[in-house]
Amino acid sequence: MATPQQGPTPEFAMAYREVMLMGLTNELNATKKVLAAIPDARRDYKHDPNSRTAWELAWHLASADVQMLDETADRKFAMETRFKDEPKTIAELVSWYETNYLRAIERVRAMSPEELLTPVDFYGAFTLPVVFYLAFVNNHSIHHRGQLATYLRPMGSKCPSIYGGSHDEPWQGTPAESNAA
Repeated sequence: MATPQQGPTPEFAMAYREVMLMGLTNELNATKKVLAAIPDARRDYKHDPNSRTAWELAWHLASADVQMLDETADRKFAMETRFKDEPKTIAELVSWYETNYLRAIERVRAMSPEELLTPVDFYGAFTLPVVFYLAFVNNHSIHHRGQLATYLRPMGSKCPSIYGGSHDEPWQGTPAESNAA
């Protein structure tokens, strides 16, 4: 007979949430830089006929991240698109993303330990305590931000630094920091 396994504790759920929200807040800044680098005049660019346009990818990244954060707070995931009114320009998209992302993060931050530990079905694939879906938001954002970053130079834009310098935005750390590795 199998030994019963203890699930995550309320204290773990609260600590995990705070670690994830710190990371998600840091990722927001890098994502905003990539979104902002999309030239409005080239938003219909795509690498391949089977690819999304830069705009489609940018809107998916922004809207799905916010939707998943809201769904975490709601403790219910739905495939239905939540946000129907897309921003019109890249600048409006960046502003919409920041405002709604931070709003949704605060909704998650307000959740009680019991709410964070609520088992929630994820589109019929599996059921986990809802706090663990914060990692999905993180991975989703990083995945699509990386895709979008590969569009920038072919669109005539520059690739911003994300986790360190890029050719277009070199590392600006102090000499001691750049030699520390």
